[in-house]
Amino acid sequence: MQPVAELSLTTEPGKSPDAALLTAVLKNAEAPLVLRGLCRDWPLTQAGLKSPAAALDLLQSYSAGLPVSACYLPPETRGRVFYNADFSGFNYQGGPLPFADLCQRLLDPALSASGASIYMGSTEVGQYFPGIREQHQLPLQGLLNGGPGAAQALVSIWLGSKSRIAAHYDFPHNLACNLVGHRRFTLFPPEQVVNLYPGPMEFAPGGQDVSLVDFAAPDFDRFPRFADALAAGFQVTLAPGDVLFMPSMWWHHVEALDDVNLLLTHWWRDTPAYLGRPNNALLSAMLSIRHLPKAQRKAWQALFDYYIFADEPGGGTELPPAAQGLLRQPLDEATARALRSLIIQKLQR
Repeated sequence: MQPVAELSLTTEPGKSPDAALLTAVLKNAEAPLVLRGLCRDWPLTQAGLKSPAAALDLLQSYSAGLPVSACYLPPETRGRVFYNADFSGFNYQGGPLPFADLCQRLLDPALSASGASIYMGSTEVGQYFPGIREQHQLPLQGLLNGGPGAAQALVSIWLGSKSRIAAHYDFPHNLACNLVGHRRFTLFPPEQVVNLYPGPMEFAPGGQDVSLVDFAAPDFDRFPRFADALAAGFQVTLAPGDVLFMPSMWWHHVEALDDVNLLLTHWWRDTPAYLGRPNNALLSAMLSIRHLPKAQRKAWQALFDYYIFADEPGGGTELPPAAQGLLRQPLDEATARALRSLIIQKLQR
C-alpha cells in the first residue's frame, strides 16, 4: 500500500484558495492528491473541532427541514454498508428520518456502546442544506465544462457514526472535504477492477457496483487477486480540514473512524451532461457483444479501438465538416441528442 501524494495550498485564514492555482493543480492531477488543511477554516470544520455537538447544531441551522434518508446498521455488521447474506437485499434498515432525530441519535452514547451505526449517505445540499454553500465553497468554476459560468459541481454531504463503505468507483471527479472526524480512504487505479471482484450490477448499496471484499477481514482464499490490488493501492487518513481529490473512475473504500463524521463532496465531469453516462454504453455492450464468439468480439474490439479508445479516435476527419454527422468531434448538443434518439429507436427493435 502506497501513501497518497500531498500538497499544501496555504491561504489566509477564512479565505478560499486561489481559483487559478486550485484549477491548475487539479487539472494536472492524474492520481489521488491530498490538500492538507484546505477547508480547516470553514465554519463547520471549526465547530467540529470544538465538539461534534457544535458541528451538528450548526448543520441543523443550514437544514431546510426536510427528512433525510438514513440507514441503521446493527452491531453484527461492524459498520459495513453491504448486502445481506444471500444478496437478496442489504444488511441495513433504511428510510426517511427527521434530520434533528438523526443528529440526536448520533450524539447518544448508547449508539456507540452498542456497536451499531447510523449513516446518511450522499445528500445534495441545494435541496436539503441550502445555507451551506455560501460559507463552504471551493472555486471550481474553472474545472467545470464551459469554464466560468458553467453549472456548479454537485455538492453533497455524508454524515454518520463509524462506518465502512465498500470499494466502488464514480464516473465524475470528486473533491472530498473532510469536515468532522477522521476518514481513511483506500484507493485503487481503474485497471485494478479485475483484482477487486465487483458484485452485482443490478443493485448495490448507494447504487454503484461495489467490491465484494471485506477490507477489514479479506478472504484471500476466495479473493486471491485482492493481494495484487493491495500492492497497487494507495491509502490516506484525512483529519478535519483536509481535502482529497479522487480522479474519475478510481476505486475507493471509505472508513469513517469517529463517533461523528461529516464529509462534503464535490462531483464534476469533464464533458457536457448531454453526452450521457458511459455506464449506459457498458450495459449495451454486455447485451449485444459479450456473448459473441471470440473472433467476432475481436472484430468489435478493433472497431471500438478505432472509433473510441485510440489516443486520437478515428473516423470522419477525411470528410467535409457538413458530411461528418455522428463522426463529428466533439459532438455538439444537437448531434448528441440525435444520436441518443437513434440508439433508443434501435434498442426498441
